[in-house]
Amino acid sequence: MAQDDLYPPQSPYHVGLRGLCPRCGQGHLFKGFIDVAPQCDSCGMTFDFADAGDGPAVFVILFTGFIVLGLALWVEIKYEPPIWLHLTIFLPMVLVVVLGMLRPLKGLLIALQYRNKAEQGRLVP
Repeated sequence: MAQDDLYPPQSPYHVGLRGLCPRCGQGHLFKGFIDVAPQCDSCGMTFDFADAGDGPAVFVILFTGFIVLGLALWVEIKYEPPIWLHLTIFLPMVLVVVLGMLRPLKGLLIALQYRNKAEQGRLVP
């Protein structure tokens, strides 16, 4: 019996967005803000497989650009504020949205990677 069979399947969305272990759903996936822990502090599973790469950053950039740029364009067309007001409003908004989305999306991609047993592609001779 494999070690993974001892734990009920976890929803990758539930555990990933909350930064929990994708196997047991109890331990922490991160040791810092976005640094992946070496292993789960509850079930002991190592997170050597976890390689989200640039995926979370790409999605965050796309979502943030869409949301903040759309809002900035709407404010510009509707109210025509000076540039300093745009900077005062939208630069902090970019930071809040980016920092708020990066960790949950990284956790989600790692949980989906675990659930789907995704591995790096290899050429077969």
